[in-house]
Amino acid sequence: MEAKKQSLFFRFLDKFEDTSVTILYAVMVVVIFLQVFFRFVIKSSLPWSEELARYVMAYAIFIGAAIAAKEGAHIGILAVVDKFPKSAEKYTRTFAMIVSFLFSIILIYLAFLIVQFLINTGQKSPAMRIPIWVAYLSVPLGAVLMSIRFCQAAVIQFKERRE
Repeated sequence: MEAKKQSLFFRFLDKFEDTSVTILYAVMVVVIFLQVFFRFVIKSSLPWSEELARYVMAYAIFIGAAIAAKEGAHIGILAVVDKFPKSAEKYTRTFAMIVSFLFSIILIYLAFLIVQFLINTGQKSPAMRIPIWVAYLSVPLGAVLMSIRFCQAAVIQFKERRE
């Protein structure tokens, strides 16, 4: 889709997702490099590095899943769409986007229940001692972004089908 035709919201979302994933992967690489350096060169490991890298990776994966949803690159969608005849591709792709959107809505609901439970328990992460719900918030955040992107992709597919 051309940038001129996109709304301000979707342009902002594009920048947010791309910038976030880039920064998160850079942070993860630096943290893992530091851990390896400290463990093998200084002979003393950083107790928080593995945990931080894991949480950063979770956020990067779920935000990256939204980027994949925008581009229609989810493997499940491609596997289903490719089984149908080429003439039905637009219909099956739109249907797959709608089913994926519904899945992401269910995921939002269930993930928020888990996050709410973790907020109520007050549990903290073992090494960094941050509230554990901060790490688990990556799931509903990614699901919200995916639902927006699946809905956007379905609308685009529907419009292309009509033209």
